Amino acid sequence: MAPQDFSRKRKAITRDGPEADQVALSDGGGDLATSRLEGTLSHSEDEGSDTSDSNASILNEYDSESLANSEKASDSDEVPSDEDIEKANNPSLNGSAGIQLKLTRNEEDDEPPPNHIVTEDANGNPRYIYQDIDPVYASDDSEAPETTNTIGNIPLSFYDSYPHIGYDINGKKIARPAKGEALDALLDSIDIPKGWTGLTDPNTGKPLELSEQELNLLKRIQMNEVGEEGYDPYPATIEYFTSKTELMPLSAAPEPKRRFVPSKHEAKRVMKIVKAIREGRILPYRPPQEEDEEDLDVKRYDIWANEAPRPDHAMNVPAPKLPPPGYDESYHPPPEYLPDQKEKKAWEDAEDEDRQKEYLPTDHSSLRKVPGYEKFIKEKFERCLDLYLAPRIRRSKLNIDPESLLPKLPSPEELRPFPTTCATIFHGHQGRVRSLAVDPSGIWLASGGDDGTLRVWELITGRQLWHVRISSDDAINVVRWRPGTDAVILSAAVGEDLYFIIPPIVSHELESRSNTLLDEGFGYASSKSTSDSNAKPPATQWIRPSSSRLSDAGIVLKTHLRSTIKVISWHRRGDYLTTVSPSGQTSSVAIHTLSKHLTQQPFRRLKGLPQSAQFHPLKPVFFVATQRTIRSYDLSKQELLKIIQPGARWISSFDVHPLGDNLIVGSYDKRLLWHDLDLSIRPYKTLRYHKKAIRQVKFHTGGLPLFADASDDGSLQVFHGKVVGDMMENATIVPVKVLRGHAVAGSLGVLDLDWHPREPWCVSAGADGTCRLWM
Repeated sequence: MAPQDFSRKRKAITRDGPEADQVALSDGGGDLATSRLEGTLSHSEDEGSDTSDSNASILNEYDSESLANSEKASDSDEVPSDEDIEKANNPSLNGSAGIQLKLTRNEEDDEPPPNHIVTEDANGNPRYIYQDIDPVYASDDSEAPETTNTIGNIPLSFYDSYPHIGYDINGKKIARPAKGEALDALLDSIDIPKGWTGLTDPNTGKPLELSEQELNLLKRIQMNEVGEEGYDPYPATIEYFTSKTELMPLSAAPEPKRRFVPSKHEAKRVMKIVKAIREGRILPYRPPQEEDEEDLDVKRYDIWANEAPRPDHAMNVPAPKLPPPGYDESYHPPPEYLPDQKEKKAWEDAEDEDRQKEYLPTDHSSLRKVPGYEKFIKEKFERCLDLYLAPRIRRSKLNIDPESLLPKLPSPEELRPFPTTCATIFHGHQGRVRSLAVDPSGIWLASGGDDGTLRVWELITGRQLWHVRISSDDAINVVRWRPGTDAVILSAAVGEDLYFIIPPIVSHELESRSNTLLDEGFGYASSKSTSDSNAKPPATQWIRPSSSRLSDAGIVLKTHLRSTIKVISWHRRGDYLTTVSPSGQTSSVAIHTLSKHLTQQPFRRLKGLPQSAQFHPLKPVFFVATQRTIRSYDLSKQELLKIIQPGARWISSFDVHPLGDNLIVGSYDKRLLWHDLDLSIRPYKTLRYHKKAIRQVKFHTGGLPLFADASDDGSLQVFHGKVVGDMMENATIVPVKVLRGHAVAGSLGVLDLDWHPREPWCVSAGADGTCRLWM
């Protein structure tokens, strides 16, 4: 029954024992005779609650008789019916002075204690304060709400010094749960009978007790083991056939002869089979051919059915073949061939004539999902029209031999003479031979190495003529003869010192001319110092050797630089020479004048680390090679002409052709590069014939078209390089011979080479401590 709307305030009267508390429903607690019942104060039938906090009784008139009735009515929890409410509203129905509503109570339930306290509010009206509801569960209820700790994000460590760990939603303390020690102590205090399982035997109804053997059986079953005790799942292998080789055989009978003699019966059968195969009576198995059954109702026409092979003729054009399908025509093409949304929309918006393809690549997961091609019939019809109506022309295919496209190189036998064999081996140095040089007359050979000794040999016989130890600490890095036959002067670089030597192997007249040429500079230096006293002192001093031992050995002149000298190169007239010191900065490249004892350092700042330098054989041009480029300077105008770019990572050496228009470059990245200075700053040819770095390259200066390179792999490569004056003809470069003989020591092979001034002979210096003459 739905409750009615209340138009007045309520007051409830509850009773605890013989005297009951009164709760009046009125505006201010006045007379109850004029009051009217607006609703019932009880629990709803839908809630189904059997208990109530108070028993309500609504009275119109309070006297001694109705008090007893009201006491009985206050003990009831039932909801008043419509008939009772009508009787209460109509006094004539019950025959009493007032309206009395009796609420029957269940006699089985006890009267609960009051759960509220009546106080007064600020206006003097009664105020009811109810206690917290504490539900009591008479049985185990799995749906009972768990106590929730409401401390929020406060750590539990804050409650370590308290017996509780927080508060529930009602503000009550939550006790700390028992720790492991307390539970263990409780379990230890309980005596559990032996074999107790907590189960009941269904046959006897008594507690089920298991024996020790039954408990062990259950334990083994729980561990996925066999129930039988003592069972071994992995027994030892019993070798029915022993693996040990017996010394005595089972039978000592000798082997029969038939086991060693071929069977004649088997030979006859084999020969019969071979004969049948030869005669064709036995044929190999061939799978049957699948023949397609032709439908007689379908007529097929072949345009080229009567075409027979004919000889080549302008009017005979065979049927052209269709091009093979591409990746985009596949039913499952690669993702890069599939169009995106923009391309797809552009293809759909374009006209049929403007489309590059008649189809759009589409991806299907399987072949059975591929639909029929809508333009199949149209394409086949157009194909037939093309074969029948479209004019075609025959294009003759060029039948060219690929070998004919290669340049025709002359045979090496036609390019002789060039060195082919080792004629002489020069022994005597202790350690590596770093440098060597053949004198302009072609008679003597000078060499220097790590042992600090300078040796002069007779080139043809290999006999040592003279030697001197210049230094015991530093190695002789480079030796070079002065060009020309009017004087014999040998230059050698030892560390930071440059020595000029006249070996005592020449005639007295030639020796005096050589001394005069070296002594001319002292007079020029003295006259210049007296005329200009305020001049800046020279960068280097040209002096006599301080040691008498060196003077007696033939060393006439000495000059000192600031860094280690690695390269010496003479000018063709014999009055100038240049030295290169890669470790020097401003003094890395120096030009020396022999007749004036003057040293000049033309470069204040050089881009890159210098590696080598040379004079042009005919013009006043000076070449300087850095790690990656070669710069050419005009000495007369003192300006940069061009920058040659070989493209190598690290240039080791270079040499200029005797005519001056070409040069070759060797690099540590195993490449030999030929440059045509009139053609380009880039290399004309790049040659790769070595497995290791190239140390030295050299042109033949006696008029023969030969040049060679020396590599760390212990070999020399000899080339034929023909250069002509015609600008329309390129240089001819042909490799003719590989010279091997030097041993590789410490990852170093051939360190230097030089050519004979007139003959096709070359000399090489190796890291194995020997020099070799190749003829």
